[in-house]
Amino acid sequence: MTTLHRAAGERFTLELTLNGRPRCGQAEPRMLLCDFLRHELQAFGVHVGCEHGVCGACTILVDGRAVRSCTQYASQADGAEIVTVEGLAQPGTLNEVQRAFAKHHALQCGFCTPGILCSVAHFLRETPHPDEQQIRDMLSGHICRCTGYASIVTAILEAATAMAKDA
Repeated sequence: MTTLHRAAGERFTLELTLNGRPRCGQAEPRMLLCDFLRHELQAFGVHVGCEHGVCGACTILVDGRAVRSCTQYASQADGAEIVTVEGLAQPGTLNEVQRAFAKHHALQCGFCTPGILCSVAHFLRETPHPDEQQIRDMLSGHICRCTGYASIVTAILEAATAMAKDA
């Protein structure tokens, strides 16, 4: 038993790219990616809600794909390219989606917003001209208790249109 306990508590170095910058930190084998990002790398835009992958608050981009960081171990991200809400736009600026969210009041308390924004970034890369139903289907993986989703859908539709004009 003592050997297993030491192995479980043994820390290792994890190296990855976070929002365009090489970063490293220490993790235990059982540490979740969301906890590693928040506690080791101080990426506080990663919000932890349900810890079961249901609410979507902890969604980030891992190698360009939207991922629930509470359902992955930190060790699975070794060498990965990770983008959190802090990396979706240049510091001090907003991207099209963030501007549309602000314009349409698509957030209130803001707890779910970072995860939604990361999902939208992935979604709009895969579906650059979405319709309302496609957006609602994508949002079904996120729980927002404040907005009722209508303003979020409007913001995403507007951002998709603006991004298509810029492309």
